[in-house]
Amino acid sequence: MLASLQWVITNIALGFYNLFYALTHPQLWLDWSDKEALMRFVYYGGSVELFFAILDIFIVVTVIGLIWNRVMWGIVRGLEAFANGVGRLAAWAGLLMVLQQIIVVFLQAVFRVGEITIAPFGIGFTQSLGWFGDSLKFENAIVVMLCVTYTFVQGGHVRVDLLYAAASYRTKKIVDMVGSMIFMIPVAVLTWMYAWYFLWRSLITPKVNATDKIELLMRKSRIVKWNVETIGFSPNGFNGYFLFKILLIAFVAMVILQAIAFFYRSYLELKEGPESEGKYLDRDTLGAGEEAYEGTH
Repeated sequence: MLASLQWVITNIALGFYNLFYALTHPQLWLDWSDKEALMRFVYYGGSVELFFAILDIFIVVTVIGLIWNRVMWGIVRGLEAFANGVGRLAAWAGLLMVLQQIIVVFLQAVFRVGEITIAPFGIGFTQSLGWFGDSLKFENAIVVMLCVTYTFVQGGHVRVDLLYAAASYRTKKIVDMVGSMIFMIPVAVLTWMYAWYFLWRSLITPKVNATDKIELLMRKSRIVKWNVETIGFSPNGFNGYFLFKILLIAFVAMVILQAIAFFYRSYLELKEGPESEGKYLDRDTLGAGEEAYEGTH
């Protein structure tokens, strides 16, 4: 137990040093023309060092926010605005998906067209109808992955909260704080660990693993090369499946940020009382008389 505590304290202290060193030496991990820098980026993207560097930032920001609540409210508003902005933009992929499906069916069934060329400015690309039909999965993934935190801010996720609904205001806020730290963030971090190496295993060769040490990756850097996965699930189908893995990374990062925002909001609403519930909350509305169709059901 004592050894574990010492390990945590040591890594928290080293987190500040690692963060400072990374920011002052960006060429060591951002200059991907250097293969060693690329492998450092891969390693530290799913490392203990990154986890504690982010934890240090969270601790510092939280302490500042506890002292000056206006700062914490500013962070909440910023993170929620980011989730809303990304979600509202990504939601347009749903309209694109519908229009694309109509075009694919219409051209295939009526005109028997086998491919579509998109070149609005004379520069474009030509793909088969199968490719466009298959790419609908990617547009659907954009809506699912990038609108999750937006839906959370809007209160649109389905909840079964028989016990929570009957709890007092103070109990609800405590449950929200504990839930965001004990459930949301740990699950998101675990998903990040799988998603990070899942992504890079489809981008470079030789394959990298979560168990690879930095010394092993430095040796692999001598023979590393880009090998972007372009194999579709069907002949002439959508061949950009690595993009799904990038979306998964973006999804996890946004969930972590929203968990932090939710923790801060729950604390501030607990401290300031029931009158602060929903303070600064930017939610979309269907208009007067449509309240029954808004929020959580």
